[in-house]
Amino acid sequence: MDDSMDMLKRDFLPADLEREIAGTDVSGTVVVQARQTVQETGWLLELAGRFPVIKGVVGWVDLQSGDLKDQLDGFAKHPKLSGARHVIQDEPDDDFMLRPPFLKGMEMLQEYHLTYDLLIFPRHLTKALELVKLFPGVEFILDHMSKPPVRTGVIHPWKEDIEALAGQPNVWCKVSGMVTEADHRDWKYEQLVPYMNVVLQAFGAGRIMVGSDWPVCTLAGAYSRVMDVPVRFFGKLNGIDRQKIFMQNAVDCYKLEI
Repeated sequence: MDDSMDMLKRDFLPADLEREIAGTDVSGTVVVQARQTVQETGWLLELAGRFPVIKGVVGWVDLQSGDLKDQLDGFAKHPKLSGARHVIQDEPDDDFMLRPPFLKGMEMLQEYHLTYDLLIFPRHLTKALELVKLFPGVEFILDHMSKPPVRTGVIHPWKEDIEALAGQPNVWCKVSGMVTEADHRDWKYEQLVPYMNVVLQAFGAGRIMVGSDWPVCTLAGAYSRVMDVPVRFFGKLNGIDRQKIFMQNAVDCYKLEI
């Protein structure tokens, strides 16, 4: 994290989250890895065991390691392990997710019936499409809509790439992270609507879930303001579809006990 992210350079713990969601309709969350260490995965699962607000954990395991089975055997014993993620967006090789060692790890992840969160940029979407086609038995979750270029307002070819990825039935999309791709100090709801419209049309109400990207979202606004965006946008849908987007899809995809 560079100097522009100084406000994030502290611990954010379950008690902090509970203060943020107080007075909202949020009753639980899935926490997702930030550091690429098995130690963090163990720590997140330990927190999940102590705090009911944490319904699931998307941790990190080394998919390219010869010890992957041992890692998965250890973590899979925990009932709140939902899936895994790697910070692919930071890898210098855009083909990272298609390397043979990574693909071998994905095969094992599939055996454990775990989901995989895709943390990528728009330039990775075509690579992600190749990946998800190789593993139809894995549920993939596209994080932050792949961070579209909200600041510039550009929507193509992101739109077409999203539509292609949504054509794979094992891919879900998490509506989150848009505000940090906009001007942190001067973003407006109306700037985000075109991107949410694309996702809603492509994935439908049955494969969309809402995320906060907390605490990273606080770079651009308070938790309540950021979460008001999907509440406002999806508020136009019927009650059944809103129930899917705000709860049931996450429960089904991540296999949560609530």
